[in-house]
Amino acid sequence: MKMFRSDVLRELGREMFSAAGCSDEDAATITDHLVDASLAGHDSHGTLRMYEYIGQIADGVFDPRGKPRVVQQRACTAVVDGDGAFGQVGGTFAMNLAIGKAREHGFAGVGLRNSGHIGRVGAYPLMAADQEMIALVFANAGHLGRQIPPYGGIDGKLSTNPIAMAAPRQDAAPILVDMTTSVTAEGKIRVAANRGKPLPFGWIIDHQGRPSTAPEAFLGDPPGAILPLGGVVAYKGYCLSFIVELLGGALSGQGCASGERIMKSNGVMINVYSIEHFTELKAYYQELEILIEHVLSSRIDPDVGQIQIPGEPEWRSVCLRSEQGIPIDDTTWSRIGEAAQTLGLNAGAWEKKALIE
Repeated sequence: MKMFRSDVLRELGREMFSAAGCSDEDAATITDHLVDASLAGHDSHGTLRMYEYIGQIADGVFDPRGKPRVVQQRACTAVVDGDGAFGQVGGTFAMNLAIGKAREHGFAGVGLRNSGHIGRVGAYPLMAADQEMIALVFANAGHLGRQIPPYGGIDGKLSTNPIAMAAPRQDAAPILVDMTTSVTAEGKIRVAANRGKPLPFGWIIDHQGRPSTAPEAFLGDPPGAILPLGGVVAYKGYCLSFIVELLGGALSGQGCASGERIMKSNGVMINVYSIEHFTELKAYYQELEILIEHVLSSRIDPDVGQIQIPGEPEWRSVCLRSEQGIPIDDTTWSRIGEAAQTLGLNAGAWEKKALIE
């Protein structure tokens, strides 16, 4: 697999999204989000989306010039309409609004609707952690309801419905939890398909409800389904997914899963807590370090080999890929190139510039 320079991928992405009609500021917001996701090891929400988003602009899924706006608010709450803009644009706007309200009042809850695919959900609570706040984000897929079966069923009726949380750590990378309420994200299956790789057993079932490791068993027609998180206790993932439907879908006004086959927008609920409104910041940091030290004092399971705190795999990936480059398979790069060419950009020149020999 070829390795690509992250700084050049940022340049390419900004050129592509600007050429597709985005403002320079929005093009930078979208591209930085995607490249940062791949740096963190989440290729399913990274470079894979570069060509996908360009195609969706052409299909009218995103409005490259949409401008998010507040449609209702009180002291600690608000609802943002994304105006059909990219999810990264709407999500950044909504999170900044929530941070401002939490700074003043101690807590904020902000809903976001009508803003497209928001990408890697974990990116947004990290914005709050950078401001020494704790944040939780819940995201459904609006009325989309075709990927995840309810516990006890085999037909896809819910979406992957991620939950993300971040909390600051003094003089170290933030704590980060970024997880779907399904076994995996849909994008990871498409990454495997592009790379010609089988899936781990236990991720998906085919249309007949039979376990499969073939990406095509989920991506084909008729489609299969991704299993809820939890294995033998998958009812827990199913119940968490149901909660995300209510918080992200119903409260934001985007709506809950009801069987639509195409996602028009995520429904998002952002909760931000200002630590200093609840406890002294110094006391919080001390308690966090006590917790980390206690957790890491466990004996190591030799089958796993190490203990990591939440978010550590992502930060390790960022360090490694910043130095060695971002891996992109031939299928994904070819599609990025095709998308660039439709915008009048020379894909071959970009590959020569970005490729790490």
